[in-house]
Amino acid sequence: MELHLATLLYKLGLFSARRAWQVIVSWIVILGITAGLALSLGGKLTTSISIDGVPSQQVVDELQKTFPDASRASGQVVFHKTDGVFNQEDIDAITAALIGTENLPGISEAFNPFEVQQEIDQSAADLAEGSKELLDAQAKVDQAELEIAAGQQEIEAGKTQLAGGLAEIAKTKEELKANLALVTAGIKQYTDAGASPTAQLLGTKAQLEAGLAELARQEAIANASTAVLEEAELELAAAIEEVTAGKLELEEAKKDIESAQKLIDASANFTTVSNDETVALATIRFDKRGTELEAGTRESVVEYLKEVDLNGIQVEFSQELTQSFGDILGVGEIVGLISAAIVLFVLLGTFIGVSLPIFSAIVGVGISATITLALASQIEMTSTTPVLGVMLGLAVGIDYSLFIVNRHRRQLKSGAKLKESIAIANGTSGNAVLFAGVTVVIALVALNLTGIGFVGLMGSMGAIAIVVAVLIALTVTPAALSLIGDRILTKKERASISTPAKRKKAATVKTSKAPVWATKNPWLALASTIFVLVIMAIPLSEMRLGLPDGGSEPTDSSAYKSYTLVSDAFGPGFNGQITTVLELNEPVAEEDTLTLQAEMAAALAGLENVTAAVPAAVSDDKKTFLFQVVPTGGPSSVETEQVVYEIRDLNQMVEDNYDGKIGAIGITATNIDVSDKISDVLPLYLSTVIVLSLLLLMLVFRSILIPILAAAGFLLTVTATLGAVVAVYQWGWLSELLGVTSPGPILSFLPIFLIGIIFGLAMDYQLFLVSGMREAFTHGKKPKDAINYGIHQSRGVVVAAALIMVTVFGGFAFSHLATIRPIGFGLAIGVFIDAFLVRLILVPAAMTILDKSAWWIPKWLDKALPDVDVEGTKIENKKLH
Repeated sequence: MELHLATLLYKLGLFSARRAWQVIVSWIVILGITAGLALSLGGKLTTSISIDGVPSQQVVDELQKTFPDASRASGQVVFHKTDGVFNQEDIDAITAALIGTENLPGISEAFNPFEVQQEIDQSAADLAEGSKELLDAQAKVDQAELEIAAGQQEIEAGKTQLAGGLAEIAKTKEELKANLALVTAGIKQYTDAGASPTAQLLGTKAQLEAGLAELARQEAIANASTAVLEEAELELAAAIEEVTAGKLELEEAKKDIESAQKLIDASANFTTVSNDETVALATIRFDKRGTELEAGTRESVVEYLKEVDLNGIQVEFSQELTQSFGDILGVGEIVGLISAAIVLFVLLGTFIGVSLPIFSAIVGVGISATITLALASQIEMTSTTPVLGVMLGLAVGIDYSLFIVNRHRRQLKSGAKLKESIAIANGTSGNAVLFAGVTVVIALVALNLTGIGFVGLMGSMGAIAIVVAVLIALTVTPAALSLIGDRILTKKERASISTPAKRKKAATVKTSKAPVWATKNPWLALASTIFVLVIMAIPLSEMRLGLPDGGSEPTDSSAYKSYTLVSDAFGPGFNGQITTVLELNEPVAEEDTLTLQAEMAAALAGLENVTAAVPAAVSDDKKTFLFQVVPTGGPSSVETEQVVYEIRDLNQMVEDNYDGKIGAIGITATNIDVSDKISDVLPLYLSTVIVLSLLLLMLVFRSILIPILAAAGFLLTVTATLGAVVAVYQWGWLSELLGVTSPGPILSFLPIFLIGIIFGLAMDYQLFLVSGMREAFTHGKKPKDAINYGIHQSRGVVVAAALIMVTVFGGFAFSHLATIRPIGFGLAIGVFIDAFLVRLILVPAAMTILDKSAWWIPKWLDKALPDVDVEGTKIENKKLH
């Protein structure tokens, strides 16, 4: 099987050498096509990271259905008066600028910080006035109740007095009537007797009749007074009813005042203009989600506000507005590329030799990057995806081309003919390049096993970069070598093979088998290497995962200045506000909306490490409520993470009291969910790549212990690398040197990427070093001699390849993108550790100790495994011997 593949690659190399210009032009045409597709399709990249199924994403997905306006993108603009406080002229200039911003395409609204602050202050003033009015109304109600009570007493007293008077009148009336009857009877007796009544009797009758008339008059007066009292009683009842209604209104007003007071208390520390009136914080809201914004929409805000005359006021922009990915390569990356060129020159000794691997890598990177950008028009990609492909494509592309160039140079110096040497280099080292590339591709594609969409996609796009790099190395490199001819050698090297005698002498030079330090002192080498790597891994025990914020940006960037100004003026929590979403199963009545907002704001503000909680929005159906929670710490702090957990812990209370649920979204909530998800899948991925490495190396080296040794070395590399990353980016070691402005959590998906990529690269170095040892061992050399032989044969090119990767990845450690810097540093330090400590010291030392047992494999397994000749020795023996 392998002889067939080696022969195929030999023929491919020979074809490329014979049709050099056709091959090179073809690839350039392909680059033009992919670049045209990328430009015409206009793929968009996003800075947001999401994972289906995690709590924060579930809230976002639900919000998109129930309250789509709430999911629109936004960014912050910071205005800073450097000389004194804002005056009216400054306020007018900023107001005019923000009004102009609202007229830009894609902008929904621009919140004026001075107007918002005025509303905040006015709310407090209105609350104070309302409280005063409430007290006045309460006093009036109390006075009315006192007056009603007094009136009730007067009426009751009058009614009692009238009742007594009427009773006395009735009694007197009866008495008078009785006396009148007696007098009338006496008069009748006189009349019946024919006599005249006495004057006294007649006078008594007249008096009694006058008394009855007076009583009738008094009774009429009493009845009239009763009617007056009854009317007063009705008026009093109406007054009581009015006071009762007033008391109900007063209770409602008191309830509103209490709710307003709760809101004021909850948002007391929320401001948009600093206390010293030198910093103002404006919010720009777009009309679409971040992933749906048209290209240049964010940039238009920045450009417009930079050009507006603001009376010399400093204006800075948050990370959401300034994070641009138009420039894939920055100064750091270019310096890394130049450093790689220097390493190549030291190894190859010719400028034309240096240009070949770099040219091949740049063409490959151009194709893979434009493919990625073209696909971004159809697939949502994070902004780091194409940069990761560029990083891998440059490093791997240079190295893979170098391996073939180095083999070709060695054969030319041994007297081989040009095109034959190119073809053999392609069939031997090219075969190893193909296998090495496959291992990296498998490791990257395996990232899809994590179930994390953006991680798998980044791995897949990175795999495309590796595939293109391999294809370019196997075709463009032979073609370019054919055009360069013997100029790939230095003048001195060309002189050394200028005659048949010299070529014969060069061909007889054999690789040395002199012992190296690792084989002379295997136990010391093994122990010291493990000790160093274990020490480097110690910081890993304290690793925290997260995502970069504005504080991680370069100190001269607007995002960093904005972050710092906001932290200093308002507190670090204003950079890490947590959007809290309350979703109810049933809508809230209009009159209960304020109460609910107040109760929830008070509950949120009452959480530990929260400085303010502010109602942000209410959906039209009154079922979704948004709150902005301002923590005391920054977005990456442990305290802010705890706030997210505490918000989610309110779910039981919300369910019991409001028949709903509560969730948190935003950078901190996403950090937690992404980190938790990656932490969960990391063991699965790590075990997968380790098993994969064992199987691949067992297939290549026909050994049981060497694959185990390689896997163990890989684990040491990964733990030491992650330890170094934690020390620098979380602890802040060497922060000034590496531009780490704010040490904090490690990029959440960094560990899983480092594991995948370093696995592939580690297997590359293991392959190029140990395959030479195996070749020597199978040709009869003693185990120790075979180890030394393999090291001497491959050490130079492996060291050069590792240095190239270190410089290229190291350049990305100084990238203009905060997300890329830790990836670049991690890969650079990981390659350095694996190549120089693990593969060149630990593995040879351990193999020396293992001696023959290092190559042991059960016979039945040896027969069952296919014969994989990675170095292409069969094609080499057939063509050169």
